[in-house]
Amino acid sequence: MNVIETKNLHKIYNSTQVAVKAVNGIDLQIEKGEFTAVVGPSGCGKTTLMNMLGGLDVPTEGSVKVNGVELSSLSSTKLIDYRLHNIGFVFQAYNLIPVLTVKENIEFIMQLQGRSKKECNDRVDEMLAAIGLTDKKNQRPNQLSGGQQQRVSVARALASKPQFILADEPTANLDSKATNELLELMERLNKEEDMTFVFSTHDSRVMNKARRLITLDDGKVITDVTV
Repeated sequence: MNVIETKNLHKIYNSTQVAVKAVNGIDLQIEKGEFTAVVGPSGCGKTTLMNMLGGLDVPTEGSVKVNGVELSSLSSTKLIDYRLHNIGFVFQAYNLIPVLTVKENIEFIMQLQGRSKKECNDRVDEMLAAIGLTDKKNQRPNQLSGGQQQRVSVARALASKPQFILADEPTANLDSKATNELLELMERLNKEEDMTFVFSTHDSRVMNKARRLITLDDGKVITDVTV
């Protein structure tokens, strides 16, 4: 079953009268439960592709379907709602809310979805145990290490059980120990909860964990290998 499908996907930016083809005719199918890394040199189109897969950017041409729903067919309000209920995001900058505790950050998306207090509490406890930070529940992001903050970011993305997770350079700011812990966590959750992960990365450690490597260059898929 395809969770994500793109057809003839293009994104062209016009800068100083020069057209830049950031994404140039990409056809992809991502199946449920995949652990996939999108790789390639800087400027190859990785982040632009990720943004379109997540509905954060609009294609110049072509389509992105998530579970059969074409994102460009949704109004801006419906697209926001669709992202809220179906797509989890993990960013290299963590994007935690500094005034909220770890617990409050993890349950934030679920609260926006209108989940019950009990459901939020139960899922937060489950995720805190999964990421090994139960004892940090009431601390704020500035009291955590970078690796701990990124684990909280992953827990927040996974807490509402989205259709898939987009992780854009999630290990970029982490040391080797924190990177290994984070990758082991995401790999475990991928297997235990059948979560679909798509990474954008330069990190060889992420590539080594991925079960599919999609290489981009000049906005095109150069290789697509299952390992």
